[in-house]
Amino acid sequence: MRISSREEFDRQNIFGMGAENTAFARYFVGNSYLNPLTEAGSCAVSLTNVTFEPGCRNNWHIHHAKSGGGQILICTAGEGWYQEAGKPAVSLKPGMVVTIPPEVKHWHGAKKDSWFSHIAIEVPGEGTSNEWLEPVDGAAYDGLE
Repeated sequence: MRISSREEFDRQNIFGMGAENTAFARYFVGNSYLNPLTEAGSCAVSLTNVTFEPGCRNNWHIHHAKSGGGQILICTAGEGWYQEAGKPAVSLKPGMVVTIPPEVKHWHGAKKDSWFSHIAIEVPGEGTSNEWLEPVDGAAYDGLE
């Protein structure tokens, strides 16, 4: 369900919005928020609830790994988009799970008229890193329905 009201979204975003994502803001169009669900260093798997304001999306990026690695998204509230390079965008709704293998160029974020949250799971691996690339083309994003 698309959610344009912040108050309604807060009621449905069961993992909480967290703090403004200032550390990675340069890799996003619009405002996003991070709520870590695991404590850094206390667990081999990092889980973070990522919230996107309407119209917010991250840049194209690649999760690199020599072995293992990648990312899993568990959609929890609102509606968003996921797209791999060369493929059509996929509409995301609560309950959907997206498995992103390492070395796949992709982006994800909110629909232009809805708040959106997903839990981002960084899959452990050897030699993992994240390469941030160019922003998603604004006209292409605006054309998504």
